[in-house]
Amino acid sequence: MAGCGTDDTADRATQGAVKAAEPVEPAVRKQKPVYGLPGMPPVLDPEDVYAADRPGKLSPVVKDFPSRIYVPNTESDTVTVIDPRTYKVTETIQVGHQPQHVVPSWDMKTLWVNNNRGHTLTPIDPKSGKAGKPVDVHDPYNLYFTPDGKYAVVMASLDRQLVFRDPHTMKVKHTEPVSCYGVNHADFSLDGRYFIVSCEFSGELLKVDTARMKVVAQQKLPFQGAMPQDVKMSPDGKRFYVADMMADGMWVLDGDTFSKPKLLPTGKGTHGLYVSRDSKEMYVSNRGEGTVSVFDFGRNALTKKWKLPKGGSPDMGGVSADGRTLWLSGRYDSEVYAIDTRTGAEIARVPVGRGPHGLAVYPQPGRYSLGHTGIFR
Repeated sequence: MAGCGTDDTADRATQGAVKAAEPVEPAVRKQKPVYGLPGMPPVLDPEDVYAADRPGKLSPVVKDFPSRIYVPNTESDTVTVIDPRTYKVTETIQVGHQPQHVVPSWDMKTLWVNNNRGHTLTPIDPKSGKAGKPVDVHDPYNLYFTPDGKYAVVMASLDRQLVFRDPHTMKVKHTEPVSCYGVNHADFSLDGRYFIVSCEFSGELLKVDTARMKVVAQQKLPFQGAMPQDVKMSPDGKRFYVADMMADGMWVLDGDTFSKPKLLPTGKGTHGLYVSRDSKEMYVSNRGEGTVSVFDFGRNALTKKWKLPKGGSPDMGGVSADGRTLWLSGRYDSEVYAIDTRTGAEIARVPVGRGPHGLAVYPQPGRYSLGHTGIFR
């Protein structure tokens, strides 16, 4: 019977060894569910709103689009198209008067050129690169899309309005008057239920309820002559950053409480904010001194500053799909800069039209676009 292996003593002797050898289950991080704006795609990671923006993670909608850089030239009334592989201009598209930004639509199928003083939007098909018939839209300084894809939001800067429109036809659905002056940039909260807007010419910030399409809070920045520009949220959704070209830094505030912001100096003429593909850093363009500051989210500190070797006026732009190149317009120098995000070295300078502004790198990773030069979730 010895071959049956029924010896109780041997059994008991091995029990302790078996228990010691059992693998320990790793602790699972319990994530608080995010109850987002009804109709918006679910938040993939409550600790990282940019989780869908990883290198090369292109949506099926855009994966076959040619990689291009679209540069609106405000003083030339054109859009310069650049091939990022060769750094050569492939086309110059004539558009309306004073194009300010090139904006990817919520469904990522169209690029909208904001012809601010021409009071039109020019659609560009990013698959063919061809421009379509302009759509009449008054004072389109900048353009955003609600996270549920229900509305386009036109930043009507001089009209002092936030105009909610149909995202396809651009027909007006609701107009929200504002008492500040120069609404221009924005970003949405983690749950999409509100967004923070900068008012450039009166130095103020607005908090807007997305579903109600209503301004629910407003505050003046604590700096004489403040001129807030780009707005971006931290990956964990706890803080908003607002570039200020006169305060020479970023304002940092809690969006939920709409707290009094604190200033973090970055450089002269702070203007654009762009999150890295791994969500660890943010690139801050300092237009007045020809530099880019690098902010580390985890360390909550500035860690590097890259200087353009021949100077320049780095303004608006975006990060390449693979995350290796930061593209920025040279607002006062009729050129575009390509910067290596690993070293900060300048890769190329490309001559473009006069007054280049809100360029779009396209396509980029993500499931949908919130607008501007490319805020993807």
